[in-house]
Amino acid sequence: MAKAIMFLGTGSDVGKSITVAAFCRIFKRRGYRVAPFKAQNMSNNSFVTMEGGEIGRAQVVQAEAAGVLSSVHMNPVLLKPSSNHGSQVILRGKVFGQMEAINYHEFKPRLKKIVLESYNTLARDYDIIVMEGAGSCCEMNLKKNDLVNFSLARQVGASCILIADIDRGGVFAQLIGSFQLMTRKERVLTTGFLINKFRGDPLLFESGIDYIEKKTRRPVFGLIPFFDDILIDSEDSVVIQEDKRKLKPIKQNTVNIAVLKLPSISNFTDLEILMHEPDVVVNFLFRTREFVAGYDILILPGTKNVMEDALWLKRTGWKKVIKEFVKKGGRCLGICGGYQLLGERIRDPLGIESDMKEVRGLGLLPLETILEEEKVVRKVTGTCLINRKRVTGYEIHMGQTSILRRMGKPLLRIHEPGNRQSWEDGWSMEGDRIAGTYVHGLLDSPSFRVDFLNSIRRAKGLKQRAARHGRLARFHQYDRLADLFEANCDVGRIIENILKYSYQHG
Repeated sequence: MAKAIMFLGTGSDVGKSITVAAFCRIFKRRGYRVAPFKAQNMSNNSFVTMEGGEIGRAQVVQAEAAGVLSSVHMNPVLLKPSSNHGSQVILRGKVFGQMEAINYHEFKPRLKKIVLESYNTLARDYDIIVMEGAGSCCEMNLKKNDLVNFSLARQVGASCILIADIDRGGVFAQLIGSFQLMTRKERVLTTGFLINKFRGDPLLFESGIDYIEKKTRRPVFGLIPFFDDILIDSEDSVVIQEDKRKLKPIKQNTVNIAVLKLPSISNFTDLEILMHEPDVVVNFLFRTREFVAGYDILILPGTKNVMEDALWLKRTGWKKVIKEFVKKGGRCLGICGGYQLLGERIRDPLGIESDMKEVRGLGLLPLETILEEEKVVRKVTGTCLINRKRVTGYEIHMGQTSILRRMGKPLLRIHEPGNRQSWEDGWSMEGDRIAGTYVHGLLDSPSFRVDFLNSIRRAKGLKQRAARHGRLARFHQYDRLADLFEANCDVGRIIENILKYSYQHG
């Protein structure tokens, strides 16, 4: 069976996911067969695995870093929040149902068997399992039914490393406070610490490391510098929803893209590839006053609750603003839930997302969507019918969309890889000025993305460009990430601890 290491956090967004990705790459480069594992993930950013199941995007990134195909066993429990209190529960890639938070916590004990079965499936095939905890490992009110952190580490014999984020302040309270809250058995599991997002001269923090080590009698394995130049997919919508960065300035000589920051935004990683183009500005907008003159295209991304977000568009004035923008010649692209919002109405007869039976969409495309219980989850490939470019991607959606009037034309013709039977997807009007599709990852297809951006450049009289890089460039980014961690933490000592702990607790 595989050796195991678990990276725990003093809180959410301290860098657990990115650390797991880094160590998956480090272990791979050292010749180990390695796989990531997160028992339970809460994220609206998901992906389709090789089995055709749905898991969190972070585990897909980590699997790529490890050089292996993603599997539903790497994230056996995925929670996709659809309201402030409830989430869609996905078990081993398939929808189990909708649950309120309190009901889910009562359901947790039944999930432990599923989690352990998935872990053991991976452990039989790999040398090292790099595990990721969830949130804070010391949430005292949640420990009783802990599914992800110390109780799982104890069951599988994983050594644990606790990660803190020094950039948010209070790193001593984060680490020493968490350590003091641990039980004796949890302290035995904890072999040391990593401090993430450090800015400045490491020599100035040597006394801080000494203080932490004296108070806890545990080593600080590394001090990881803050970075913003290594391009790794973001984990979940928290990154966008809590983004406090200033909007980038839009100019006449840039391609200016506005992305609507829907309250239930999901799979926003569809758009991250655009941010790496040198003459493209991408801003996520929440308030209508941010949507100033000069934007070339508005993109409506995926959403986990299209019914509520349709009402939000009307309530906030976005519906009027978007329709006026399109009326004046603006471009608009909708992806998945954004595609549904471009239609005339969305119906929810079974109460999948809401108590409402029907809501009105933007009315920019002649569509009707009916939400259904069965979720469509599949990889697809095909051709854009507008520019004849090849596309690849994946579908994850609950609804089925029908065309009400044959005004315009389908956007894509697609099929599942290995299956010749194809179908039309999406819809477009006025060329591709108003268009929508169910296919996530569409913009990752280099030839399609180049034509998409060049059509805007031509309209503005800008120089057309070739593809700067495709999604395959991300593998170089994993190596850069691994290089950063190897240079700033004691990887050899960490590996020794994995082997030592596994031997003692085997």
